[in-house]
Amino acid sequence: MPQVFNWQLGREMSYPYEGSFPQRQFAFVFNLNRCIGCQTCTMACKSTWTFSKGQEFMWWNNVETKPYGGYPQFWDVKILKQLHEAQQEPGRWDAKTQDAQHPYGTYTGKTIFEAPVQQAGPEPQRVLGYLPTDEEWRFPNIYEDTAVGKPGAPLTFDPAGTQLPEHKTWFFYLARLCNHCTYPGCLAACPRQAIYKRPEDGIVLIDQQRCRGYRKCVEACPYKKAMYRPTTRISEKCIGCYPRVEGKDPETGGRPMETRCMAACIGQIRLQGLVKMNPDGAWTEDRYNPLYYLVKVAKVALPLYPQFGTAPNGFYMPPRWVPRDYLKQMFGPGVEEAIAAYLTPDRELLAVLQLFRKTNLIIARYALKEGPKVYETEIHGKPFTLYNDTIIGYGEDGQELVRTQVEEPFHVRPAQHQNSI
Repeated sequence: MPQVFNWQLGREMSYPYEGSFPQRQFAFVFNLNRCIGCQTCTMACKSTWTFSKGQEFMWWNNVETKPYGGYPQFWDVKILKQLHEAQQEPGRWDAKTQDAQHPYGTYTGKTIFEAPVQQAGPEPQRVLGYLPTDEEWRFPNIYEDTAVGKPGAPLTFDPAGTQLPEHKTWFFYLARLCNHCTYPGCLAACPRQAIYKRPEDGIVLIDQQRCRGYRKCVEACPYKKAMYRPTTRISEKCIGCYPRVEGKDPETGGRPMETRCMAACIGQIRLQGLVKMNPDGAWTEDRYNPLYYLVKVAKVALPLYPQFGTAPNGFYMPPRWVPRDYLKQMFGPGVEEAIAAYLTPDRELLAVLQLFRKTNLIIARYALKEGPKVYETEIHGKPFTLYNDTIIGYGEDGQELVRTQVEEPFHVRPAQHQNSI
């Protein structure tokens, strides 16, 4: 099996195909500290792409409540259990090798592509996975707003630990869509080679002329974002709203635009764009691309289950109130550093966070214009200074798309109209 370099694992790994990478890659960052679970993104996607017969249980975008919720139900618990059983011990991260090339250290366990080698059966597996039951697809909102509490005392709140940094009774919303992975499990498993990554932006698509509905993609995707449609007997998945990303939406005048789920987010948790890639699959240094800055420089955004080995291009700012062991299993070893940076943001990070949902157009670059100091204080034992800086977002063509300040301006309307209260 060919060897490819996975920068999220900090090492080479086995993959069924040679590495081939787009010049630019579709990617996104979600701030889970802001998500309110309103499902506006979910319904924006549903009303655009999956409202037809046979798509009733297709939710390309969903928001699930962790730790109990999931769509399909148990999707992450089941694949984590399979990985554990395949290697007889949990995978570990070696922090000694942590550097710019290996931002999270080196993962020493097996990925979903390497674990099947140890399994024997009537049909060899390319990718470790499972097919969810029909019942597991029926409940997109199961356990919504259900918190984990004190052991042995269900439906009660633990009076201790109600303050940060960790709550004893907790839950959080996890917004999910296809990660358009660098090494997709669905692509690796498809016997028809019906799944491919677009060379222009790395969006993963299914060629519906080639697909025969074997559901190998459904089985292999560890995030369960490839879905089978019984009325057509072929599989479908998130298409990254590629007409919008291409700039073909009539609203934009030819400029690349964010996806429907991103644009609809009222909690301002989402930022989506394109990052440049090296020939080895790593990200090209692009210091003032907001996604590159959040993932590579500020290191506040982490991949979802990097141990699977797919190198997902969806990144998350971990919720700061959740027990760290749970978050480390979900987002890898960079959790402590990411939360610390978010709790006491520096001047640049605070400004970049203002770009979230300030425009529906894709921001390729930002610039910071320094403003006056507003005040100084102390947050979690660390000094913090607030500056009212201005951040400017530019498109691929260098034209200004958005300009906003760290402090939002207040406009007081004079009460000189007839219906004034």
